[in-house]
Amino acid sequence: MSHDKLMKMKHDFPPSKGVVRYDLYVSDTTVNYTGKSRPAMAINGSIPAPVLYFTEGDTAEVYVHNNMHMETSIHWHGLILPNRYDGVSYLTTAPVKPGETHLYRFPIVQSGTYWYHSHTMLQEQSGMYGAIVIHKKDAPVQKEHTLLLSDWTNDKPYEVDRRLHIASDWFAIRKNSVQSYGEAAKAGHFKTKLTNEWKRMLAMDVSDVYYDQVLANGKKADEQPQYKAGDKVRLRIVNGSSSTYFWLNYAGGKMTVVANDGMDVEPVEVDRLIIGVAETYDIVVTIPEDMKYEFLATSEDRTRSTSLFLGSGMEMPAKHLPRLKYFEGMKMMNDMMKMNGEMNDMDMQMSNQQMDMNTVMYPELSEEKHDMGDMKGMKMSSSEDMVTLNYGMLRSPVKTNLPAGPEKILHFNLTGNMNRYVWSINNKTVSESDKILIKKGENVKIILYNGTMMRHPMHLHGHFFRVLNGQGDYSPLKNTLDIMPMETDTLEFAATESGDWFFHCHILYHMMSGMGRIFSYENSPANPEIPNPDKSIKKIYADDRQIHPSAKIGLESNGSDGELIFSNTRYRLQTEWRIGLTPENGYESESHLGRYIGKMQWLFPYIGWDFRYRKMQAPEKNLFGQINTKNYRSAFHAGVEYTLPMLVIADASVDTDGRLRFQLSREDVPLTKRLRFNFMANTDKEYMAGFRYIVTKYFSFSTHYDSDMGFGAGVTLNY
Repeated sequence: MSHDKLMKMKHDFPPSKGVVRYDLYVSDTTVNYTGKSRPAMAINGSIPAPVLYFTEGDTAEVYVHNNMHMETSIHWHGLILPNRYDGVSYLTTAPVKPGETHLYRFPIVQSGTYWYHSHTMLQEQSGMYGAIVIHKKDAPVQKEHTLLLSDWTNDKPYEVDRRLHIASDWFAIRKNSVQSYGEAAKAGHFKTKLTNEWKRMLAMDVSDVYYDQVLANGKKADEQPQYKAGDKVRLRIVNGSSSTYFWLNYAGGKMTVVANDGMDVEPVEVDRLIIGVAETYDIVVTIPEDMKYEFLATSEDRTRSTSLFLGSGMEMPAKHLPRLKYFEGMKMMNDMMKMNGEMNDMDMQMSNQQMDMNTVMYPELSEEKHDMGDMKGMKMSSSEDMVTLNYGMLRSPVKTNLPAGPEKILHFNLTGNMNRYVWSINNKTVSESDKILIKKGENVKIILYNGTMMRHPMHLHGHFFRVLNGQGDYSPLKNTLDIMPMETDTLEFAATESGDWFFHCHILYHMMSGMGRIFSYENSPANPEIPNPDKSIKKIYADDRQIHPSAKIGLESNGSDGELIFSNTRYRLQTEWRIGLTPENGYESESHLGRYIGKMQWLFPYIGWDFRYRKMQAPEKNLFGQINTKNYRSAFHAGVEYTLPMLVIADASVDTDGRLRFQLSREDVPLTKRLRFNFMANTDKEYMAGFRYIVTKYFSFSTHYDSDMGFGAGVTLNY
C-alpha cells in the first residue's frame, strides 16, 4: 500500500466490513520459565497475550479491563489510528485505572503484522504484549504461523532498571562476558584492555540485560508438526522483547522476506537476518521434506536462543551461533573512540545496516578480514556463501513518495553514557527538551546519527516513515528503524495527523532513561483523553527523572564502612561512612550533592558536609602543611570530581575551615570474572587498598588495609 493511500483511508474512515470486538482482561499472574515461580502480568491469562485478528476495512472495538491494582495501558504498535487511541498514558490516552474498563475503537485501514503492548512504566517486561494480524481484503488463504519472540527475567523489571543505572556488572557475570584484566591477558588482549580503560570506557557490551530465558510464543520451543514436504509457510514474526535483538536462521534453507513492519516488500532471499526490538518481518519458508525443521532465534549476545520447529519426523537442527569474541569488539571500539568520549567514524558514511561494525566479533565469519581499512569485511552480506539481510535490500512494490509540501529538516544525534546509563537525543532526555512542533501538510525529514556504541530501534508512533535506502521512489515504509553504531540514516514522513506522537528508542530501558522526543501538531484540537495536558506531561517527564538508589555496607573485623547513593540522569546525592572499633579508629561521615556536567558526565561539581571524630595522639598535618588539632570536626565543603583515564576519580575540595584535600580513587578494577580491586589515597595522608570477591548480586567477600583502621576482612552487602 502506498503512503498516500494509507493516510487517505485513515481519514476517510472507510465503510466498515464489520465490527470486530475483543475483551482483554489484564491481571497479575505467576509464571515458571526456569524452575522458579515469579510474578508476571498476563492478558486473558496468557503470555503472550492472544493474537488479535482483523481484516482490512474492519472496525476494531477492544475493551481493556484492568483487574490489577495498578494502572495500565495498551499501545497499538504500528497501527494508523486516531491520536486519542494510540495508548501512551498521559500523552495520548488516559491510563486504565485499577478496576476500570477502557474502550479503544478505531478503523483498520491497513494490513500486515503488528503488535500491542503496555506503554506504562516497565510492564511490557512482565508479559504485557501480543501480536496483531491484519489480513488483506479478499486475500487467498495461505499457510501461516505467528511467532512472537520475547525475553524473560526472573528479576523485577524495576530491579533490572536500577542495576543498569548503578553500573553493576552482575549481568556480565551471569552472561560470562566480563572482560577482566585476567581474561584479557589470557586472550592476548591485555594492551586492548588497558587502552579501553585509558579512554575511560567500561567493558564492551552487546546487550544490556542478562535474561533467564528467551521465548517463542511464550515457550522455550514452539512446535508446529502439521506442515508437510513442499509446504510454503508465511511466518509472521514479531520481536516483542524488551531489549533483545534476535538473529534468525532456518534449517530448511533460504528464507524469503516479503514484508517488514507490516508493509510489503519485494521478495528477497537471505540466509539470515537480525530483527530489531519491536520490528516485525513476514518470512516465507519452505518445508523441504517430511522432517522437523528448526527455525532458530538467537539473542544478539548469543547467551540464549529459542526455536520454532516446523513439520514432523527426524529433527533437522539449524546452525547454532558461537559465542562472541568480545576482546576483538573491544579493540574495534578503542579504535573508534576519541579521548573526549566522542565517536570517530573515520568518514565511513555507513547507513542502512550495510556495514556491521560487530562482524569482528562473529566467529562464524572469522575467515573474513576485519581490518578497519577493509570495508568488505564489515558488510553484512559480504560472504558469498551467506546472505544477510540489510535495509538496503528492502524495496517497496509500490511508489512511496510523499505528497508535495514544505519540508522540515531535523538532525537527531543519538547520545548516551554507558557508565551512568543515560540515553538521550542531542544530549537531552525527553524531560529536558521541548516538544517538536510540526504542521499538518509538512514533510518531516529526520537525519539520524547514532553516536553511541549500541544499536537503537527508533519507533515513531502513529505514522509510517520512508527509509531513504537507495531505492528511490520505491523506498520502503517502516515504523521502527534499527540504527547501528556510527550510522547515519535518513527518514521522512508526511505530517497528516493531529495531536502529540512519541518518537523513541524501543529498548525499554533506553526509553525510560530518556531517549526520545515528542512530535506535536500545531493547532490540534483538545484531546478528550487528556483533560489536563500540563499536569499529564509531568507524568511523562517523570520517567527519565526517576531516582535510582544504591547502597553498600561492609562488615569487617576492624569496623564497618559503606555508602548510600541516590542518583538520576544529572544529579547525585551520596553519603559515605566509616566506623572503627576503637576511639583511635574513630568514625566519620561525608555527604555530597552535585550535578554531572557535559555529554560524557566526567565532571561532577558538588557541595557537602564532612563529620569526623578520632582520638588523636598528636596534631595531624596534611600534604599542604595544614594542621588539624581537633578530635571532633564538622565542616561544610565544596569540590569537584573528574574522571581521569583508567577511570580513576580525581577529587579536589576545600572546607569551611580552609583545609584543602585532593584524592585519587577507583572502585572495582576487574582482575578476574569475580575479583575486584579498590584503592584510595589523599593529601590527608589517608590511603586504602582492598579486594572484593563477588559471590551473588547482593553479597561479596572483602578484605582491605586502611591507614586509619588497619587490616580488615569480612563481607560486603550490596543493593
